[in-house]
Amino acid sequence: MLVAAIQLCSTDDLHENLKRAREFVSIAVDRGAEFACLPENFAFMRREGNIFPCAQGLDGEIVTCVRELAERNRIWILGGTFPEAISGEKRVHNTSVLVAPDGQLAAVYRKIHLFDVDLGADAGGAYRESATFAPGSEVVVADTPLGGLGMSVCYDLRFPELYREMSNRGARLIAVPSAFTPQTGRDHWEVLLRARAIEGQAFVLAPAQCGQHGPDRASYGRSMIIDPWGLVLAQAGDRPEVIVANCDPVELERIRGAIPALQNRRL
Repeated sequence: MLVAAIQLCSTDDLHENLKRAREFVSIAVDRGAEFACLPENFAFMRREGNIFPCAQGLDGEIVTCVRELAERNRIWILGGTFPEAISGEKRVHNTSVLVAPDGQLAAVYRKIHLFDVDLGADAGGAYRESATFAPGSEVVVADTPLGGLGMSVCYDLRFPELYREMSNRGARLIAVPSAFTPQTGRDHWEVLLRARAIEGQAFVLAPAQCGQHGPDRASYGRSMIIDPWGLVLAQAGDRPEVIVANCDPVELERIRGAIPALQNRRL
């Protein structure tokens, strides 16, 4: 299956972001992609500390847009993340959706690990996702033509036990839509992605945000598609673009057969 990771520089303009998502999905389709992945916050990138004026349900404009794109183009689409409203709660879920080529929701994942960190004034400042986001609680591995797709988001990448559980549930691909900070991205992004691919012996699809979203928010970029050996099959640069690579299930089985690490575990 030819997969595409779409790199964007989203802002707080919902309709402009959706327009750009449509344009880039079309580029992916023109390049032959059968599965297109959008990054975290693809539809709305808030300014740090602000609320989400576009928080909505799974039946809202954002998911509807992704479903229409999938059905129109007859492809699988991972809808990065969007702010999912929670009844009776001021906070929202950071929610990723997987949509099948018939436009139906195949899976929904709500980001489990929240980015509550203090990088220091000289390295990006403090982030408190828990002030505006509520954590999810469910590990999700969705069925796709290539096998199980483990769904995760950005900061989840730092918690290998999540990905081990995905492996236990049959993950052959791992999705990591992200908006890594420039400071952490430089040193940790590629290392962590390749580690998850090698440990899980799975393809990793990591569409990312890039560039300056506003006066106080920037993302690292460098979206990647990585094979189960840990080799980078495709990598984006520092601007919005589409990267594609072939995820070959035969190669995955060859690697798992050569080093049967998932079978040799003893813990």
